[in-house]
Amino acid sequence: MHTMKKSEDLHGNVPDQFPIALLIIDMINDLEFPNGEQLLKPSVKAAKQIAALKQRSRDLTIPVIYVNDNFGRWRSDFKEVVEHCLKDGVRGQPLVELLYPASDDYFVLKPKHSAFFATTLDTLLEYLNVKHLILTGISADICVLFSAKDAYMREYSLSIPGDCLAADTTAHTKMALTYMERVLGADTTPSSRLDLEFLSRNVLSAVGPKLTSTND
Repeated sequence: MHTMKKSEDLHGNVPDQFPIALLIIDMINDLEFPNGEQLLKPSVKAAKQIAALKQRSRDLTIPVIYVNDNFGRWRSDFKEVVEHCLKDGVRGQPLVELLYPASDDYFVLKPKHSAFFATTLDTLLEYLNVKHLILTGISADICVLFSAKDAYMREYSLSIPGDCLAADTTAHTKMALTYMERVLGADTTPSSRLDLEFLSRNVLSAVGPKLTSTND
């Protein structure tokens, strides 16, 4: 009986394989919704930290994956979402300016809260051989939280730096972080103290949630 051999490439291109991936969730966002104004200031603050973390990740060849809502526009693609947020005078324009995707970044469009629900993320992470996810984005208590729960159920270990998240209130961000650390075992070390080189070396063999803290 002939057995189909698993393909080693993804859509014809051999991906950069790495045990860690950085997910940027819903940061390409127009913020044109009722509580968007409250989200703007904390989101810009988080975007600055995410941008720095993204650059450090790219320097170590850690894959960067944008996971973004399609805003209910089923005929849109990611490029169209980026251009809309950048050129249509929307509230969220500063986020795109800080986090404009590079041509070799990955992207996944999602229809609901979780990065995993009805998306291609599972397949992408499998081909990248990812074991550990760094989650960033908005909103901490909704889309990031739902994504973290689904990642946990798929047995990914998690880093969720608290300075790379935003919600409509500080209290909501803190509650989500506390839950993800307590229940999901996430490391919430701030991005400035996230030792990506240590994590890269040890993620395949490390056990437990506190994988990434550096010594003070």
